[in-house]
Amino acid sequence: MTPRKLLLFAFLLLSLPALAQMNSGVGNLRVRVTYGDGRPAEARLRVQLMNSASNNPMGEEFTNDQGEAEFYAIDAGDYHVVVTGDGIQDGDSGIIEVDGRKGSQDVSITVQRTGEGANNCKPGGPSVSVNQLKVPADAKSKYDEASQAMAKGDYAGAVERLNQAVAIYPAYAEAYNNLAAAYARQGEWAEARGALQKATTVDDHFAPGFVNLGHLEEREQNFQAAEDQYAKSAALDPANVRTMTYLCRAQLLDKHYDAAIATAHRVHGMPHGELAIVHYIAARAYQHENRTADAIAEFKIMLQEEPSGARADAVRKELAELDKKH
Repeated sequence: MTPRKLLLFAFLLLSLPALAQMNSGVGNLRVRVTYGDGRPAEARLRVQLMNSASNNPMGEEFTNDQGEAEFYAIDAGDYHVVVTGDGIQDGDSGIIEVDGRKGSQDVSITVQRTGEGANNCKPGGPSVSVNQLKVPADAKSKYDEASQAMAKGDYAGAVERLNQAVAIYPAYAEAYNNLAAAYARQGEWAEARGALQKATTVDDHFAPGFVNLGHLEEREQNFQAAEDQYAKSAALDPANVRTMTYLCRAQLLDKHYDAAIATAHRVHGMPHGELAIVHYIAARAYQHENRTADAIAEFKIMLQEEPSGARADAVRKELAELDKKH
């Protein structure tokens, strides 16, 4: 079954309160898509620019014959780019910070042709349930129609089509997940929760559903419940560093400082790309335990991994103050 992009709620991982301010202005983003052997991808692959806070599409282009696509006049902020198309596995850039001061920025995404890497799955990765493999074609069609409606901001239309999808196939966890996101975009939080609970009931190995339930709990400041939901998802998908970072944050907010530090260290031991923010979380946990030297060390690791941008600037200021006091 071709992987479909699942939606997450409007919950911005990388903007903890002290680091929330982003640069104003607009910039351009050039996307280069290549295969694992370094060759440019072919033309007509779909490239979507997604807002990282809402996971909603902000623009769509198609690759040219050099595997490139470009987005113009983008507001400064955090985004990610999703690449889909016939003959490839879906690709995702991870978080990209568009800085209006830089004018144009480049990002490269490596995608795999369908069938590549089938024997290279990481142990402990999320399993594909039997339910997902049995989705009827007419239910998939309604799911895809709903995705198109969401891309246009037609959330009511998406709700209608997703309800049709789950009426056809009641075990469609992915559809319940996106139904929850559509409800959330309309401020219908109780309905969103119900849809997510249904998703995780029909498929108790559906890790994204537990992540979104965790986001709902955090929104309502139920940090222990959020921690529990993220822990369930992490148990199903232990190699997912983003989920582990969500768990780390929830542990900090729930005042489980030792647990937050331990989780941050686990993330640091894994390839964690743009998630240098986990060291900020660890530093905060150390500060709550009055371990200033350890907090300073974590801030410095964050700056090594993320040396530029608004978050890095804010951490440098905080680090300078700590150095004066320490």
